[in-house]
Amino acid sequence: MSSATTSGPTPGSTLTGRPAPSRRFAPVTSRPTPEAPRLGPVSWVPLVVAALGTIALAAYVWATHGTKPGILLLLGAALGVTLFHSRFGFTSAWRQLVAVGNGTGLRAHAVLLGTTATLFALIIGTGTGLFGSTPAPSAGPLGVGLILGAFLFGVGMQLGGACASGTLFAVGSGQSTIVLTLGGFIVGSVLYAWQFPLVRDLPALPAFVLADHVGWFGSWAITILVLLAIVAVTRVIQARRVPPPVDAVPSARGPLRAIRGSWPLWVGAVVLALLGAGVLLVSGGAWGITSAFGLWGAKFLQVLGLHPETWAFWQQPAQAQTLAAPILTDKTSLTDIGIMVGAAVAAAAGGVWTLHRRIPWRTAVAAVLGGILMGIGARLAGGCNIGAYLAGIASGSLHGWIWGVAALGGTWVGLRGRRLFGLANPAPRDSVC
Repeated sequence: MSSATTSGPTPGSTLTGRPAPSRRFAPVTSRPTPEAPRLGPVSWVPLVVAALGTIALAAYVWATHGTKPGILLLLGAALGVTLFHSRFGFTSAWRQLVAVGNGTGLRAHAVLLGTTATLFALIIGTGTGLFGSTPAPSAGPLGVGLILGAFLFGVGMQLGGACASGTLFAVGSGQSTIVLTLGGFIVGSVLYAWQFPLVRDLPALPAFVLADHVGWFGSWAITILVLLAIVAVTRVIQARRVPPPVDAVPSARGPLRAIRGSWPLWVGAVVLALLGAGVLLVSGGAWGITSAFGLWGAKFLQVLGLHPETWAFWQQPAQAQTLAAPILTDKTSLTDIGIMVGAAVAAAAGGVWTLHRRIPWRTAVAAVLGGILMGIGARLAGGCNIGAYLAGIASGSLHGWIWGVAALGGTWVGLRGRRLFGLANPAPRDSVC
């Protein structure tokens, strides 16, 4: 979706045209608020196709594979709608923080993480599950693969223009460039599986889950305290640097805003947390994204007559079982597909579904390269911004925090890499970035 921007004053002048006071005596304390995006008419053809396709697919999954997969697909569709309307970003949040000191996005992460941690503690701590599932925390080993993988993911998401969840909802809303990122994501995941023997024995320590040491209440309390500290630090950084705002005023008001306008970030965070808790209740595992990409790539290779099932990665018992089963029985594939179709419905209803036919070659190269780095990085780290960062921190697992720090380092490198491909970074004088 394109958005109009307000132009700021020219250097050395104020909005009234008078000479600007010296910065030493009159520091800038605010920035112009971005204008609301202009909504187009409802895109009826994409809306009808996406809505009917979602209903038909859900009905097929429900009838063929049962209630549980059908619900997971619908939860994915709701996640797609929420991601689209709230524009809830991980890539942009870290880019804003590193480039111009704007912690707005990271504070939205804190709301999402804190709400999810609360719900996870209640669900996992009480052993509450549906359809016979037993909810379990998401935990991963602490080692070289985690740090290297998260770092590569941080670089890749800045080059590719989206994280794992952002890739899916952007593809659903018709952003052609991100289709290239998704393709790279799948290629990177396949490359990892192909060369799995090279990295499976990287040094690592066992997973560390707070609840195993201080109980679920203690784990929740520590997580919330750390998140509050992060919020405080981002406010201090933002107050010193006075970055431009990122939130536009609503493009629609009242009930119409639910289907035609942008949602506040905090609303998106809370709804995403509730839906993520729903995935945990139904499946017994946290919401994830990237494991499905390797599966899709392997299935495609089988269609071509190749045999990825002979690779060491796919010969592991759990992975072999996943590859042998239909895609529409895989939890992560169901929610991923749901996100794309849900975002398509939301974008079409909002009048912003469109295909971008002209993509600069350097942007295309960056998108594919970024996707490949994220595909490899997510598998090395055992998850992405959802499966490792969000699910790990919400589960009280130390690997989630390490993933976030390493990905932030990758973001710093990725911002510099963007310049090689002619991609813009936020600047302090921007009114929107």
